[in-house]
Amino acid sequence: MNKPPGVVCTTDRRWGDTTVYDILDYPKRVFSIGRLDKDSEGLLLMTNYGDILNKMMRAGNYHEKEYVVTVNREIRPDFLEALSRGVYLEELGVTTRPCQVFLAGKNRFRIILTQGLNRQIRRMCAAQGYQVVKLVRVRVMNIELGDLKPGEYRPVSRREYARLCELLRGSKNPGADRSAKKGKRT
Repeated sequence: MNKPPGVVCTTDRRWGDTTVYDILDYPKRVFSIGRLDKDSEGLLLMTNYGDILNKMMRAGNYHEKEYVVTVNREIRPDFLEALSRGVYLEELGVTTRPCQVFLAGKNRFRIILTQGLNRQIRRMCAAQGYQVVKLVRVRVMNIELGDLKPGEYRPVSRREYARLCELLRGSKNPGADRSAKKGKRT
């Protein structure tokens, strides 16, 4: 699904926000794999298969997520270098993992993360004196946003699914690991 800006990734309607479930006209109950904050847009994978969800989103599995980010001013080389090395986020008390960063315009860059901290890219940019104007997730592992319009969705192709399963081979699933230790079926 291409999540539009202004839409939240929750089933909680208490705040009156439009949720992805309000705009997603899908015949089965599905859940988002990860989240995008309200102001962000782009690729949001939806599933009803919990094992895939857990394997894809566990930070310890180091699966890639790619974003195109537009900031409020011209990008300097030291900004890209700082992001790629990792940025200390004081409010979270953590340094982000090293990542891949590529200039994509005078005030736009692409970033590939293997981590998913809350509002990570926005916080990384703010720590370097930049403000995110637009943030679009364009890829999760091997699944790409492509030309989906905001609010539209498409099924994952058989080829994409087969490749995704290959990439997930060996990934840990903490929920299944805990259930197995307790003797529960997963």
